[in-house]
Amino acid sequence: MEIVLKKTKSKYVEIFSLVDLDNIHETFKRFSSIKEPLEAKIFAVNESISAHQLSKLKNYFDKINMCSLRIYSNNRDTVLSGKFLKIDSAFKKEQEIKNKLLLFNSKKKDDILHKGTVRSGERISSNGNLSIIGDVNPGAIVSAKKNIYVWGKLLGIAFAGKSGNKNASIASLYLNPLQLRIADVIAIGPKDKPKNCYPEIAEIDKQTIIIKPLIIENRN
Repeated sequence: MEIVLKKTKSKYVEIFSLVDLDNIHETFKRFSSIKEPLEAKIFAVNESISAHQLSKLKNYFDKINMCSLRIYSNNRDTVLSGKFLKIDSAFKKEQEIKNKLLLFNSKKKDDILHKGTVRSGERISSNGNLSIIGDVNPGAIVSAKKNIYVWGKLLGIAFAGKSGNKNASIASLYLNPLQLRIADVIAIGPKDKPKNCYPEIAEIDKQTIIIKPLIIENRN
C-alpha cells in the first residue's frame, strides 16, 4: 500500500509505504505538526484491505489535518471496504494505478528531511538526498538517488545512488545495517556491533563498499 500526502496549497508531496498496519503510530506522528490542510490518496495494487483495517487507518488520518481521502485499488473487496466506510473509493486497473503513482513520484520534492524513527515495515525514498534525524530500525528500508544521512542508528536497509550514482554515500552516527547498497554494489552488514564512538560513512572504493570514519570539515 502506497500513500501520497499532499498539501492543498503547495507542491509538498510525500509518498510512503505501509506494510504493517499494526505499526503506523510513528508514521503519522510526524504529520501532526503540519497545519496546512492535507490531501491523502491510498494506492492499493493487488491488496485486499478489510473494512476493519481501513477503519484503523482512517482513525489516524482523522487525527491530522485532513481535508480529503481517496482510495485507488484494483481489488474489489478493498474498494467495497472503502465505500462501506464512506471513503471516496475508485476501482482502477493495475496499470492505471501505477501511472497515477508515477506521476506523484515525479512531483516529489528532491531532498527529504525525516524526523523520527523509521520503523520496521516502513519505507522512505528520496529523489535527492535523504536526511533522517532518528533511528532506522531493522525491517525498514531507506533509499535515495543521492546520499543518505542518518543522525541516529542505521539498523535496517539503506540504498544510496539508486539512479546509478557511484559517488553517493551512506553516513550514520551508528552504522550497523542489515544491508547497504550504493548504485549496483551491495554489502551485507557486519555481524558485530560497531565499537567506535564516532560517525561513519560508507562509500564505493574499487567496486567495493568500504566503511570509514566520517570527517566533518570545518570551513570557518
